Amino acid sequence: MIAWPVRSFSSFAFFVSLLIGAAAAALPSMPPAHAQSMDELYQKAKLEKKIALVGAGPSEPYEHWIREFQDRYPGVTIAFTGGLSNGLNRRIDQQIASGNMESDLAIFQTIQDFVRWKRAGALQMFRPLGFDAIGPAFKDEDGAFTTVSVNMVQYAYNTNLVPAADVPKSALDFLKPQFQGKLITTDPTEDDASLLTFRGIINKYGWDYMDKYMAQHPAFVTNGHAAVSNAIATGEKLVTFDSTSTTPRLTRDGKPIQAVLSQSDDIPVFLVAVALFKDAPHPNAAKLFIDWYLAKEQQSRTGAFSARADVPPPEGFKPLSTYKIDYSYRQMLSDEVKLADLKKRLAEYIHR
Repeated sequence: MIAWPVRSFSSFAFFVSLLIGAAAAALPSMPPAHAQSMDELYQKAKLEKKIALVGAGPSEPYEHWIREFQDRYPGVTIAFTGGLSNGLNRRIDQQIASGNMESDLAIFQTIQDFVRWKRAGALQMFRPLGFDAIGPAFKDEDGAFTTVSVNMVQYAYNTNLVPAADVPKSALDFLKPQFQGKLITTDPTEDDASLLTFRGIINKYGWDYMDKYMAQHPAFVTNGHAAVSNAIATGEKLVTFDSTSTTPRLTRDGKPIQAVLSQSDDIPVFLVAVALFKDAPHPNAAKLFIDWYLAKEQQSRTGAFSARADVPPPEGFKPLSTYKIDYSYRQMLSDEVKLADLKKRLAEYIHR
């Protein structure tokens, strides 16, 4: 048996420790682990008393969840600021630039805002409870933002005015003569979900599709997808390939509108994500809301697909994995050069 001299063993151990330290330093940094339970966060949230939530899109769904949260956690109130993300993000930019952060968290579909705020060091890295159940496509790897809902962009048609035989099955069907002057979408240069939809169609059918589509004299709106669905429901327009969450709500209310999935083209899905600001005035209360909203109980009741793998699909749908899905939303919004070029080229068609 070989007996190591003490000095030699110490030198060897020191050398090994250096190698281990160097290897550890070379490993990518991981997001911080979730360090506090919801009960612990609630105790701190009661001292902060409020949450300043900024949310894009229709206000009704937020109002519903705000009431539920406040009932569940008395003593913590939510001050909500709503509107379109392309206006709300400018207000947040001003807060960041001035060093006077008034907002705690934002829920946006404009993922590119979160990407640039992360780059600027304006977001807090936070891994909410259930983070491990969320797939890589639906979260920032460092915890800068996390998807709270995955939403399909579907076709929609007026059930009183469009016969079943004429319901579009692919993007090519919107070029039929009977739909001339009766098409509507949001402006893809202003809305990223619509942009993803147009991008997918152009990638499959080429830019010639836009020449044919524009010859149909479509309408473009800048005040959100609700306006698209409302125009279909009233009969002002007949069909769209740009329908989102307002359509099923109108259908439940008895309006003559129905959503349908494409039978030929990939179905676009856009993400709505939440991010916590680094200088949030009420960080613990904001974390409590994120944990609560991303819990299985709430995620199973949103009416949208959840980013959590352990939450079943909405009623009437199969798991996302069973559909032909375009998952490129985050990738599209993260490439600023290609994004600007795509918007510029579409603007040459729409705004000429």
